[in-house]
Amino acid sequence: MAKNVLTDTDSLVFEFLKRALEKAKSTFAAPPPPPLLSRHELLREEARKKDEAIDRFLRPPLPKVLPPDIDNDVNAILHKRGIISKIAREQVCDKDISRLQPCQWLNDEIINFYGAMILSRSEAFRQKPPLNGATKTQILDVHYFSSFFWSKLLNEGYERARLAKWTKKFDIFAKDIVLIPINHDNMHWTGAAINFREKRIESYDSMNVPRKLVFHKLRQYLDSEHRNKKGKPFDFTDWIDYDPEDTPQQENGYDCGVFTCQFLESLSRGEELFNFSQRDMAYLRRRMIWEIAHAKFLDSQ
Repeated sequence: MAKNVLTDTDSLVFEFLKRALEKAKSTFAAPPPPPLLSRHELLREEARKKDEAIDRFLRPPLPKVLPPDIDNDVNAILHKRGIISKIAREQVCDKDISRLQPCQWLNDEIINFYGAMILSRSEAFRQKPPLNGATKTQILDVHYFSSFFWSKLLNEGYERARLAKWTKKFDIFAKDIVLIPINHDNMHWTGAAINFREKRIESYDSMNVPRKLVFHKLRQYLDSEHRNKKGKPFDFTDWIDYDPEDTPQQENGYDCGVFTCQFLESLSRGEELFNFSQRDMAYLRRRMIWEIAHAKFLDSQ
């Protein structure tokens, strides 16, 4: 009897192990589980989904292409050589404008030229505001620092970089908003703003990377500038650091400059929601070629 019991037990163990082995083998045939996403990747995915939801329900879509006559003009501009356009102290040549063709990273010349256009439009609006009802576009009283402002502030500081001289001809604290393009280690463009109307230090990053250093340095700048011009510390009561989660996100490694230009242009019109996304980049690149070549913005924004 003992032999039969042992045999039955062995049989049960054998059957159990057999089923366990078959189950283990079946898991190898199943598709692998999805990889775990990092916190940064999860934030980007959430931001992308929010961006798409806003696109669908709130934002008026941009055109997919330029009007034929303007598009033909863009083709002609891309065949020009030498200096293409000038505004204030900025100018761009054919090598600069070619950066707006697909898959190209924008340089300081394009970023700063677009900024000069934003500043020029704001100044013209202040000098000769349109008659009541003549325009639906809101143009804020802005100042636009060139891309070299951030590198000076970051690497030299307020005193050593003599940044007080950058504002000797106007009162920065009387502006609605100050716009700042930021080049991060020659690898990524983002937009920042000092928004006096909303009492916010703002950062707009098309890769949704936290920018604590941007907030810290711009707060330092505000305080130093206020001490220099007003003789006392800046009052940060009710001021916040603003880094919206629904900032439009890029899906490649080269469109950050276009996103940054569009962030800052939109902010100069008092926009709170951006009406563009990754799918608009091809259109916006060609529109910016026309705008920069003519040193003016298309009316159909």
